[in-house]
Amino acid sequence: MPITNSELSKMSLPELRKLQSDVASAITAQEKKERKEAKAALEKTAREMGFSIDELFGDEGVKPGRKPQKSAPKYADPADPSRTGQAAGDSRTGSNSILNGESRWTI
Repeated sequence: MPITNSELSKMSLPELRKLQSDVASAITAQEKKERKEAKAALEKTAREMGFSIDELFGDEGVKPGRKPQKSAPKYADPADPSRTGQAAGDSRTGSNSILNGESRWTI
């Protein structure tokens, strides 16, 4: 049953926040339900065609909730290659070495 604007305007702020929270929870639950239904439909279709979902999609791509792999260091200290960083001036000892003119980072 839809809530009209006039009904919303009669609600107190705590009631509106509670409603907002309830709606967000309902949306999350509905998304999970529909995702589960979609996955079941895909698995059924794949089975009917003689495949499994893993055979079709495997571990390709980044799955939701999975962290991306770290990229290779972009900068290195020519005098000590073990010192690396992702941004110019990024160092393990902090920015003091840059302020003191000790930074030797190269690309």
